Amino acid sequence: MTEPVHILGGWQSDFAERAPEGGFFSLLEAATRGALADADLEPADIEVAHIGNLAGELTAFQAQLGGLLVSIDPAFMGLPTSRHEAACASGSLAALAAAAEIEARRYDVALVAGAEILRNVGGLRAAELLSCAGWAGEDAFDGDNLWPRLFADVADEYDRRYGLAHEHLGRIAEVNFANARFNPNAQTRNWDIEAGAFGDDDDINPVVDRHLRKMDCGRITDGSCAVVLASGVYTERWARRRGIDVDSIPRLKGWGHTTAPTLLPDKFKASQDDPYVFPHVRKAATDAMARAGLRGPRELDAIEVHDCFSISEYAAIDHFGLTPPGKSWQAVEDGTIERDGEVPVNPSGGLLGMGHPVGATGVRMMLDGAKQVTGRAGEYQVDGARNAATLNIGGSFTTVASIVVGVD
Repeated sequence: MTEPVHILGGWQSDFAERAPEGGFFSLLEAATRGALADADLEPADIEVAHIGNLAGELTAFQAQLGGLLVSIDPAFMGLPTSRHEAACASGSLAALAAAAEIEARRYDVALVAGAEILRNVGGLRAAELLSCAGWAGEDAFDGDNLWPRLFADVADEYDRRYGLAHEHLGRIAEVNFANARFNPNAQTRNWDIEAGAFGDDDDINPVVDRHLRKMDCGRITDGSCAVVLASGVYTERWARRRGIDVDSIPRLKGWGHTTAPTLLPDKFKASQDDPYVFPHVRKAATDAMARAGLRGPRELDAIEVHDCFSISEYAAIDHFGLTPPGKSWQAVEDGTIERDGEVPVNPSGGLLGMGHPVGATGVRMMLDGAKQVTGRAGEYQVDGARNAATLNIGGSFTTVASIVVGVD
């Protein structure tokens, strides 16, 4: 990045809680005021705002989220705002848009917020509404439980190309739920999970769709998250006034962003002669690491990936290069991905353990990266972390964004 983009502060809601009275306004207000307080800034300091959200109109009959954000404080009057939608990658796209404006020196200080309300309509109805991120009439059908079916297709494709054992998917889920117990904002931190819950017992962990069982599937929730981004020039002044070493302030070191055709069979066809199931996912991850000046994933201290289903983390492992293509099971078996492993994956608990308020997830991932590299992750801190990456996907690996956050 030509102009440094720093993260001055951030805030996340408790993903175990339902959206408060007041809906989107309350979610955005809590995240905005929390991020400003963490960054020690006032509303008048913000010059532009970007918001990530997928389905506000469908689940809460609410659009115009920029207007809601500006309604939070009189100092926001006239603030330029934009809302970004890229399915489950909406939050990351909002962050990349804000970073691009800072790099272009259009603004020096940006607020990035993500929010989603899903629990007000019930699980089955929410799943039906979220199928809007598929292709209506093509892979998405009325009343169809689209996402378990499509991610089961991904598992089938891995099985066809390389072989796949559920024990590895189950272990991924088990690690993430265990990590979530240390995260005070995780949806599942207090869940009572019985012995054998991640195995192949059809009564304890019933099949949802082919390779995917109950505990392989992420849970939707309500939530919001916000971060404050700032230019290098502004950050230097901000740090000087507070007596902070600017090198200790996390920054966006690298990014990757790719998009593939909506339909999953088209993605499989495009990669039929490639060692990776999703070459565009590989490109997003390697672009982010290369722009950050990293030689590979072993120079990362933690990775937050999009485990909406256990198979999506399984795919993230080999696409980041932690193993050769198709051999993600190796990093599961040897403990590479665990909290005390060589490259911990989802120390926060990930989507499986943390919860997935869709529009907030990408922002939450970036905030968790910033927490890790500044030693502010509390009980789920990875010792000595200085570089953390994210991998946020929208749809059936359609929109992909990866961000490397680090300190110098």
